[in-house]
Amino acid sequence: MPADIHLPPLTFVLGGARSGKSAYALALAEAAVTIDAAAPDLLIVATAEAGDEEMTARIAHHKAVRGPRWRAVESPVALSAALREHCAPGRVIVVDCITLWLSNLLHAGQDPELACRDLLDTLAGAPGQVIVISNEVGMGIVPDNALARKFRDHAGWMHQRIAAQADRVMLITAGLAFPLK
Repeated sequence: MPADIHLPPLTFVLGGARSGKSAYALALAEAAVTIDAAAPDLLIVATAEAGDEEMTARIAHHKAVRGPRWRAVESPVALSAALREHCAPGRVIVVDCITLWLSNLLHAGQDPELACRDLLDTLAGAPGQVIVISNEVGMGIVPDNALARKFRDHAGWMHQRIAAQADRVMLITAGLAFPLK
């Protein structure tokens, strides 16, 4: 990745589990900004919740990989509100990730369609740059239960809408980045 790169207002990074999408998004954000220790420009809005030991370990690993240059805001459900509060000119925000957010919305009994519309409206008017990460879940088998199918369907619809609005869309597989848009 080049040392100095132009980052458009909205970048969407899709990939499978452990595809390298988070590492790609973080490197993209770091390449796009000049770090000023007095005013951190890099922020991650994390949607994961540590519900068990394994997820706690995953979150700790992500924090360690990011390092001290990054400030984190945890927002498992209120993603749009977090973005409205923290987006600012000159700041790059990475949202990690949409599919965990969708899972949290479904678990909380919230309407994913309304939440997605609110997110898209928020992203459309956001100052600064936002990189949104999500897991591509639509390339596998049809799930055998209604909740999993509902999740997969909502994820696909959200991905289509975010991709349509994004200035740049990247697919990450096996650690390699493929531009889609």
